Amino acid sequence: MSESFAELFEESLKTVEMTPGAIVTGVVIDIDNDWVTVHAGLKSEGVIPRSQFLDDNGECNLNVGDEVQVTLETVEDGMGETRLSREKARRAEAWTVLEKASENDEVVKGIINGKVKGGFTVDIQGIRAFLPGSLVDVRPVRETIHLEGKELEFKVIKLDQKRNNI
Repeated sequence: MSESFAELFEESLKTVEMTPGAIVTGVVIDIDNDWVTVHAGLKSEGVIPRSQFLDDNGECNLNVGDEVQVTLETVEDGMGETRLSREKARRAEAWTVLEKASENDEVVKGIINGKVKGGFTVDIQGIRAFLPGSLVDVRPVRETIHLEGKELEFKVIKLDQKRNNI
């Protein structure tokens, strides 16, 4: 082993893109009532609100040692802390899935949340999408209560990430 510590350290820095907005894999090193501490291979660990790791039932099914995808918000803020976000990483992953589905003409699964003017809102992997009322069925549907809360299949027709439109 002729590699010095400095060479190994420089090599480790190359493996992680350290720009804000980058998605990195981190390891959970501590979980308390309010925060999850994640080591993402940077100078300091980042803390993420525990609420970002809750599932649909409001439970945190996370253990110390688990690997998680997180978005790097800032490498070091004014206090010298690394700011990470699990929620932004989930959104980025969901957008990637939606873009792929749109390009390949695939269906995605989502849940109709509620009624809005002209249609419905649909939750697709945590992202809110719009379902025009005219596309719910072949004929106009007056009663939609039987559709709300059910997981259904949808096809992505139009996608605009800049305007957050699906």
